Amino acid sequence: MAIAPVLDSFALVAFLRGEPGEEQVAALLEKASDRDSPLHMTEVNYAEVKYSVIRKDGAARWAEIERELPTLPIQFHAADRRLADLAADFKARYKISLADAFAAALAKGKKAELVTGDAEFKPLEKEIKVMWLKQP
Repeated sequence: MAIAPVLDSFALVAFLRGEPGEEQVAALLEKASDRDSPLHMTEVNYAEVKYSVIRKDGAARWAEIERELPTLPIQFHAADRRLADLAADFKARYKISLADAFAAALAKGKKAELVTGDAEFKPLEKEIKVMWLKQP
């Protein structure tokens, strides 16, 4: 059985805010739920989602999302030393944010596809498989 994909913050924010790519993420979440095989995300990317929603939509909207989040088939992964080492390697070699480096590291470590619409991941396609969200 294939490893469930890794979401970066771009993908989850698109889903939560109804932005382009929302339908693709919704389909992945539905498939994950049907197969009882959750998608993956790092706690670092969770933090990025949280601050993005609070900045754009306010703390009250985040409070709603925070209540709904545990019902979604997403397994959150702590930033342990192995993951941090992989993320540091990506950050040192590519012009990407630290949070994006953690998403890439989780995808590489799990040999899973990374779901994103963030062009910052383009140069990493030779190292990790990327599932690009369709943009308008």
